[in-house]
Amino acid sequence: MDSDIVTLAGQQALWTALLVGGPMLVVLLVVGLAVAVLQALTQIQEAALAFVPKLVALAVVLLVGGPMAAGALRGFTEEIFAQVVAVGGLR
Repeated sequence: MDSDIVTLAGQQALWTALLVGGPMLVVLLVVGLAVAVLQALTQIQEAALAFVPKLVALAVVLLVGGPMAAGALRGFTEEIFAQVVAVGGLR
């Protein structure tokens, strides 16, 4: 029974990591691909052109999706603590 709880906690941890990090990774992938195509078309190989748009996109994603990510992390933490108490870890 305890191994089932540990397995479920691991599954929840992976799902939470996907919910928190997934949107950021997808946006950075799309922006990076767009910048790479732009650089290939124009033959401009400027390092700042590759870095600054990704930084701006990440800032926008964090501003928009930050509360959702914090809520997901909070819910995961509450669930883990509830499972610890249910198992009898805190007396």
